[in-house]
Amino acid sequence: MEIRSICVLGGSGFVGRHLAQLLSARGIEVTVPTRRRERAKELILLPTVDVVEADVHDEATLEHLMRDADAVINLVGVLHDGRRNQGFAGAHAALARKVVAACRKNNIKRLLQMSALNADLAAPSAYLRSKGGAETIVRESGLKWTIFRPSVIFGRGDRFLNLFARMLRFMPVVALGSPNARFQPVWVEDVAQAFVHALFEPHSYGRSYDLCGPKVYTLRELVALAGAWSGHRRPIIGLNDTLSYLQASLLELLPVKLLTRDNIRSMQVPSICNCEFPFGIAPAALEAVAPLYLGRGIDPRTRYQTYRSHHDAP
Repeated sequence: MEIRSICVLGGSGFVGRHLAQLLSARGIEVTVPTRRRERAKELILLPTVDVVEADVHDEATLEHLMRDADAVINLVGVLHDGRRNQGFAGAHAALARKVVAACRKNNIKRLLQMSALNADLAAPSAYLRSKGGAETIVRESGLKWTIFRPSVIFGRGDRFLNLFARMLRFMPVVALGSPNARFQPVWVEDVAQAFVHALFEPHSYGRSYDLCGPKVYTLRELVALAGAWSGHRRPIIGLNDTLSYLQASLLELLPVKLLTRDNIRSMQVPSICNCEFPFGIAPAALEAVAPLYLGRGIDPRTRYQTYRSHHDAP
């Protein structure tokens, strides 16, 4: 299947920006719809990327955006339920249904879907259930689909380790909910590379891939590492289940939701996988990448050389 033009929904987000750069480097025309074009300034500069202000939840708009595409990548997702984009149901399952319908009307056969590790209709959290619902819609679409299910994704500009590092800067002590929750963080560049490989490999049709890094960490360990690498080591007090839910219920009241009870429910299931990374990609270790964007007192030349030594490795 020849692919010359791709519509990337969620292309202005964390993973989408990395993916758009890789696709542009291959000379592929990429359409990136976004609610606010100024938020995607770095993509506007890419020669084959067209950033368009649009509401992808509007069915007519979505059909129009996809009319010249050979393939569609859906990266849209929200971590917290609420009114924006109709919450989990609207951003995940409902949008997946609209994307499939628009693909059919535009005779687009190829669809890549971003899901999440442990997504399932019977999962303990609304987030994972909605992701599971979206997977079901894609699997039953009749399209040439591929689904990716990553653990937590890290990299420069992430909202994971960077969030911990910023919080630790101002907190003398950390009261941490679900400290023993387990994750297998995966580098954003590895995730983006997996999407690109799948586009051009027919054996990925009708398959789901779990994406994990090489090592498992508890949440406590990740917070401690973020503190060490950013120069803000802090004592960490782990909360039991009852106090974790109480903390989350209070944090839900903040304008910016740092943690919710639904997040706690998601963390009840270890976000880990026991499988090889697909397409022959050797996933980067957290320790090889994260200190380069969190670290203090590291010589810029050393950062660059360390990054290149991994990035250029076969």
